[in-house]
Amino acid sequence: MTAIPRTTPTQSAAVPRVRPAPPQGPPAEDLSPPRPHHHGAEGLPDAGASWTTGQRVRLVLVLGVLVALGPLTIDMYLPALPTIGEQLLATQAQAQLTLTGLLAGLALGQLVLGPLSDRYGRRKVLISGVVTHSVASVLCALAPSIEFLTAARVLQGVASAASAVVALAVVRDLFSGVAAARTLSRLTLVMGAAPIVAPTLGGLLLTSTSWRGVFVALAIFAVVLVGVAAKLLPETLPVERRRTGGAVDVLRTYGSLLHDRRFVGLVLVAGLSFSIMFAYISGSSFVLQDLYGLSQQQFALAFGAGAVLLIGATQLNPTLAERFHPVRVMQGGLLAALALTTLLLVLVVTETGGLLGLLVPLWLTLGAVGFVLPNGPALALTRHGRAAGTAAAVLGCTQFGIGAMAAPVVGLVGGGAVGMVAVMVGAAALAVTVLMLVVQPKVLDDRAPARVAAAAV
Repeated sequence: MTAIPRTTPTQSAAVPRVRPAPPQGPPAEDLSPPRPHHHGAEGLPDAGASWTTGQRVRLVLVLGVLVALGPLTIDMYLPALPTIGEQLLATQAQAQLTLTGLLAGLALGQLVLGPLSDRYGRRKVLISGVVTHSVASVLCALAPSIEFLTAARVLQGVASAASAVVALAVVRDLFSGVAAARTLSRLTLVMGAAPIVAPTLGGLLLTSTSWRGVFVALAIFAVVLVGVAAKLLPETLPVERRRTGGAVDVLRTYGSLLHDRRFVGLVLVAGLSFSIMFAYISGSSFVLQDLYGLSQQQFALAFGAGAVLLIGATQLNPTLAERFHPVRVMQGGLLAALALTTLLLVLVVTETGGLLGLLVPLWLTLGAVGFVLPNGPALALTRHGRAAGTAAAVLGCTQFGIGAMAAPVVGLVGGGAVGMVAVMVGAAALAVTVLMLVVQPKVLDDRAPARVAAAAV
């Protein structure tokens, strides 16, 4: 793999300019995909518009490997979660808090690291975070109690936030609109392999080592990623575009983001979609192993099958986003997720269909969510390219914050299959409500057909 060439403002100057369509309202209210002149919603040039296909593929591979650190950290220890509870004398709810702590760290860490990446550049923040992740993984491996492990997982989450927020910011530095949605979909293909590999890899490691060895493996992987980031990831935020203000400027930027109604709506939809997925992630190991008797390796295979459908949907998404408006694709995915989770709740409550009656609707639900995850973030970030790191921080904090709440809520409503599915239904219903009342797909779809954006991809 060769290093990706650094991008300068002059690289996009060679792209032929086309007279833009007359503006409709203030820039922050324009969710239409970018016009063929490769400028985002704020008039910023898409610096990656002149990149070759090979350069874009290398970027996706590099970012995918880096972002995979988060899913691996979340999923790799899942097969051992019941065992961790037994060995550290913890209840199921306490064991699940190790996942909640990680997600909380991921959420809060992005609020700090996002603005820092806007000020100091993407590479410095990313490399520092990955180094910290390696240290936190060692602490997890040495944890003498469930409380210590939970605290170390919080630190692990904060460190993982660096790769999550920087990857989104890098995509926005280079692309906007449907081009960003396409890149995020391809990125999901690479990093989506992590949920498939992670439980399987964790299960394989558990055949020869304890759950502590899983965290040692994560520490080693983080060390490797430091070298990948240092050698292969270019700095995509030029010095002249970096923010120079202090804390007051950061707060002012957050305030402007939160005053953008549709940005907030898109962020909430993305967060609630994440909570559908994380309710499944937090409850599935207990449901499938304790209630349905699957072994650690069988659970890993079942978990991976759902990830395959999720990835497949994200890869079909760019084609649909070019044919229809991305917000329409997102709307269809959410409505399908609501219908499928409602059906699943009925099947679980009535104890109909057995294991397949649980797994098949679960897998299809993950596929439906795959049509939401790339489009929500892409449309939200397109609105605020000048503060991409801070906008990505709000997005990531909301996604992982709401996801973190899903895990304990599953336990509070009784745990088991009914509790897990009930949370998924509630999250899907709330996401559909926010989309229809706040984001208002019809208004956005009427602004400009997504087909116009095809030339920008």
